[in-house]
Amino acid sequence: MKILVTGFDPFGGESTNPALEAVKKLPETILDADIIKLEIPTVFNKSAEVVKEAMSKHQPDVVVNIGQAGGRFSVTPERVAINVDDARIPDNEGNQPIDEAIQPTGQAAYFTQLPVKAMVQRMKESGFPGAVSNTAGTFVCNHIMYQVQYLIDTEFPNVKGGFIHVPFITSQVVDKPNQPSMSLDDIVQSLEKALEAIVLFNNKEDIRTIGGETH
Repeated sequence: MKILVTGFDPFGGESTNPALEAVKKLPETILDADIIKLEIPTVFNKSAEVVKEAMSKHQPDVVVNIGQAGGRFSVTPERVAINVDDARIPDNEGNQPIDEAIQPTGQAAYFTQLPVKAMVQRMKESGFPGAVSNTAGTFVCNHIMYQVQYLIDTEFPNVKGGFIHVPFITSQVVDKPNQPSMSLDDIVQSLEKALEAIVLFNNKEDIRTIGGETH
C-alpha cells in the first residue's frame, strides 16, 4: 500500500509551514504502508497540478493532504470538500478567486473516502485530541481536497483521498493570547495514528460513533 501525503509550502512570507514540517517528520513506512511525502504550493490550481503529477508518477492507493487551521484545538480530518473558491486573502502568488467554482463540471461537494471517525478514535486512544471537521473552508485547503476528489472521480477511480487540518504549533501563538496550539511532535504523532487507521480500515467501513456537530 502506498500513501501520498502532501504539505503546503510556507504561506504569507512565513519561513516554515508546520503542516509541511509535520509531513517531513513522518516515518517512511506506517504499518507496512509506504509513505510518499510531497511539498505543494499554497496556490490555487497549481497545487492540484503538482498533486496530479505525483499521483500519475507514484500511483498511490491513498492521497492525504495536510494543511493548517489556526484556532482549532486538535488535529481534524475533514469530511467534505465543496466546489467553491472564495478567498478571504490572496494565495502565495496573489490569486484571490471570489465565489468561483473549482470545477464547473464537478459535483457540488465530494465526501472523503477515508475513515475519519476511526482516525479520530485512534488519535484519542493514543492520548492526542482529535475531531471530525465538517468544513475545510473555502481557501486553498478546501481547494486541494476538492481537486483530489475530482481527480478520483474522473481519472483515478481506485484511489482514496482526504484532508487533515492541524492546529497552530506552540511557537506560533507566542503573540496570540488564548489561541490553542500543539507541539510539532504531538502533531506528527497524531498524523501517524490517523494514517495507521487509514491502513487498518483500508477495506473496511468507517466506525459508527458520535462525531457530529450542532453548528
